[in-house]
Amino acid sequence: MAQESSQAKRVRPRDRKVAQWIRDYARLPGIPDEFIGEDGEPRAVWSRYFDAFAGLAPDEIERRFRTADRHLRDAGVTYRAPGDAAERGWPLSHVPLLIDDAEWQQIAAGIAQRATLHEHLLQDLYGDGRLIADGAVPAAAIAGSPEYLRAVAGVKPPGGRYLHLYAADIGRGPDGRWWVLGDRTQAPSGAGYALENRLVLSRAFTDLYKSMNVERVAPFFEAFRDSLRASADRDEPRIGVLTPGPFSETYFEHATLARYLGFLLVEGDDLAVSGDRVHIRTVAGLKRLDVLLRRVDSNSLDPLELDASSQLGVPGLIDVLRKNGVVVANMPGAGVIEARSLLGFLPSLSRRLLGEDLMMPHIATWWCGQRSAREEVLARLDDFVIEGAYGPTVPGFPNSGAVLPAELPPTVRDRLRDAIAARGIDYVAQEQVRLSTTPVWDNGKLAPRPFVLRVFAAATEQGWTIMPGGFCRIAERLDSRAVSMGEGARAADVWVMSDRAVSHASLLPAVDNVRIRRITGLLPSRAADNLFWLGRYLERAEATLRLVRSLNAPQRDPGKGPLHLAIERIQRLLISWGATSLGARAQTTKIAADALQSEEEFGSALSLIRAAQRNASSLRERLSPDAWQVITQTANRLARPAEDEEAAIRLAEITLQELASFSGLSQENMNRAVGWRFLRMGRRVERAVNTARFARQFAYDEATAEDLDLLLTLVDCQITYRSRYLVAPLLAPVRDLAVLDPYNPRSVMFQVEELNEQIASLPSLNEGGLIERPQRLAVALRATLTTAEASALDARWLFALEQDLLSLADAIGAQYFPHGASATRPEKLTGLA
Repeated sequence: MAQESSQAKRVRPRDRKVAQWIRDYARLPGIPDEFIGEDGEPRAVWSRYFDAFAGLAPDEIERRFRTADRHLRDAGVTYRAPGDAAERGWPLSHVPLLIDDAEWQQIAAGIAQRATLHEHLLQDLYGDGRLIADGAVPAAAIAGSPEYLRAVAGVKPPGGRYLHLYAADIGRGPDGRWWVLGDRTQAPSGAGYALENRLVLSRAFTDLYKSMNVERVAPFFEAFRDSLRASADRDEPRIGVLTPGPFSETYFEHATLARYLGFLLVEGDDLAVSGDRVHIRTVAGLKRLDVLLRRVDSNSLDPLELDASSQLGVPGLIDVLRKNGVVVANMPGAGVIEARSLLGFLPSLSRRLLGEDLMMPHIATWWCGQRSAREEVLARLDDFVIEGAYGPTVPGFPNSGAVLPAELPPTVRDRLRDAIAARGIDYVAQEQVRLSTTPVWDNGKLAPRPFVLRVFAAATEQGWTIMPGGFCRIAERLDSRAVSMGEGARAADVWVMSDRAVSHASLLPAVDNVRIRRITGLLPSRAADNLFWLGRYLERAEATLRLVRSLNAPQRDPGKGPLHLAIERIQRLLISWGATSLGARAQTTKIAADALQSEEEFGSALSLIRAAQRNASSLRERLSPDAWQVITQTANRLARPAEDEEAAIRLAEITLQELASFSGLSQENMNRAVGWRFLRMGRRVERAVNTARFARQFAYDEATAEDLDLLLTLVDCQITYRSRYLVAPLLAPVRDLAVLDPYNPRSVMFQVEELNEQIASLPSLNEGGLIERPQRLAVALRATLTTAEASALDARWLFALEQDLLSLADAIGAQYFPHGASATRPEKLTGLA
C-alpha cells in the first residue's frame, strides 16, 4: 500500500488532466477517430501534443485562445459562405489536426500518384483521345461535364502542364486507411487559409509549436512559386493571381497568396489581349503578363469563346493560349477531372497509364450512365448516397448536395428513381461513409467532430511537392457527410509532426543573387483607382465629422456666442452632401446623429467609412495590417449606436483621431511608389474641394465673425490665425488663410501645390511628349490661386474653383483608370511604374 501511495504521488498534474480529457472524450463508436486509435488509446502524436498542452494552466490556455482570435480579427481574416452578402470572421479551431511523419509519407505518396494520373489523363482527353477511342473511358462520362471545354481541345498548354496545383479532399476510412473523397483540379482553394491558420496558431502557442517539430509549409510555397516562374518563357516573368473580385467567397485568400508569393492580384478588367499576349492595364500603360494563377472558373475565363455573359474573364484569352502567349495555372478545362463520373474508372486508368494500382482508394462509386451500374443502384437505392455526376448538386435537387434516398419521402424517392432510370448519366451513387473525427476544444473539454482534410500538391521540375499538412475543415454536426465553410463549420491548422528537428525555411532567397529594386512593381489601373477613391472617401468622412462636431459647439462652449445662422448653414451643407435627409428645422442633435451614423444616407460618416472599407478590401495585398485594422475598427465603432449626445460627440472625435492615425501610417510607412501618390492625390483633391465649399459657405461677403470663426474651426486653423492676427476673425485674412496660403497644410493652395508635384511624377502616357490634361488643369489651378487676391474670393469665384477641382479629379480618372475592353495604353515614356 505504501508503494502504491508513493506512485500516486508521482503522477504529474498534467497527466491527470490528460487522463480526464480522455475519459470525457465521447468517441463515436464505429467511426474512425484521429485522437483515439482502434485500440482505445490516444495515438502517439496526440499523446505528445497533449502532454505539452496540459502543462498550461486553464487561464493561460484561454488567454492564448483569445490571442489567436484577436490576431484573426486584427488581420481581417474573412470569408463568405455561399449566399452571404457580408463577410464572416474566420472560424479557427484552437486545436490542430495532428499527423505523424510516417503516416504523412504514405498520404503524400498517394496524393503525388493521383496528381500524376490526372495530368496524364488530361493530356489524353485534350490531346490524342486514345482512352475514349479504346473504350477505357466512356465518351459520355467526359462530354457530359460542363467543364470539358471543346475550345481548348488540341491546345498544348503553355508551360507544358495542365495541372500546376492539385488538391484532394481526404478522410480516414472505416478500415483505418485514408480515402480520397474528391479531387480538386479547377482552381483549388484553401492553401492561403492554411497558411494563415499556421501563422495564427504558431504565434499563439509558440513554445508548443516549436517543441512538436512541426514540418514547415514555406518550402511548399517556395517550390510552387519557383515552378510558376520557371514555366514562363523569360527570366523575370510577371505573374498574376486572377480573382473574381472582393465579392468572391475566398477573396481574402487570393490577396494573401498574392502578397505572400509576391504576385500581382488582378481582375479580368485589369487585363487586355494585345499582340497575341495578355497585358495588365497599369497606370504606366499595358505591361505583358507571363503567368496567370487563376481563381476564376474555366467557363468564365473568356466571354468570346466560353460563357458570353461572363464579366470575370479576359476576351481573347483562349486564342492567346492557342498561340502559346501566356501560361494559365491550372489550364482551362482541367476541372473536368472533378466529375464524379470518372471516379469508378480511375483504378483501371492508373494501371493503364502508370502501370500501378492506386495507393489511396476513393469512395466506391457507381456511375449510372452504365446499364449494369444503373440497375444495381436502382435495385439497392436506399443503400447509397446519390450525387451529381458533373456538379456540386444533384439534378432535381438544386438546394442540396448529396441526397440520401432512404431519408426521402416516398414520392420524392420515386421521383429520384425515375430520373436516374431516364437519364442515368447525370447521377452517381456512392457508398455511405461517415467522416472520421478529430478533437476540438469545446467549453474546456475535448469533443469529436467530423472533418475533411484538403491536401495540396504543386508541380515542380523535380516532381510533385506536397504541402506538409493542408487545409482542414471541421463540421459542427456529428452526422455530417460533407463539410463546407458554412454555418457552424470551422477550420484547423494541420501539423505534420516529425521525430527530428525541422529546418526553419522561409520565402527569403538562400543566396544573395537577387537584382536590387527600389520600387514595388506595377500598379494596375484598378488598384490605382481604388487607392485614389480610398483617399477621397476618407477625406469626405473627415469633412462630415468636422461638420458634425461643429454642430454641437455652442452647446459645449457657450462662450462662443450665438451661432444660429452658422448652424443653419452647417445643416444645409450636410443635407446637400447627402449626410442627412432631415430638414434644416429638425433638432440639431438629430441631424448630427443622422449625419454621423445613418445606414441609409450615402453621405453619412458611417456610409463614407464603409465605402472606404470596400475600396480597401480590394487592396488587401497592398495595405499593411495596421492600416487595414484602423479602417475596420473605425467602421465597426461607428456602426455601434451612440447612447446620447455626449457619446455621439465623443465618437466623432475618436473617429477623427483614427483617420489621422491612418494618414500617419500612409505617410510614414507606405512606400513612395506610384500607389502612394494616388492615395495622396485622392485625399488632396477632396480636401481642396471641401475647403473651397467651407469657404463659400462661411466666408461669403457678408460673413459674420461667428461664421468666420466656424470656418477656422472646420479647417483647423484657429491657432494659426490667432498667432498671425491679434484681432477677431476678419474676412480677407480668413479667406487668405483657408484658400490662398501655400504654407497652410489645410488650405486649397497647399493641396493644389502637392497635386502638381504628384501629377508631375506620374508616368507620361502621351507619345508626343505633350503636357497631358491632368497636368494642364493642375498647373492652371496653381496659376489661378497664385495670382488671386483674398478680397476677390466671392461665392461665384469659389464655386468656379470647386468645379475646376472636380474637373481635375475627373481628368485623373480618365487618364489613369481606364475601363472596358478598348481601354488600351501605350508603353510608358517617363515616370515611375
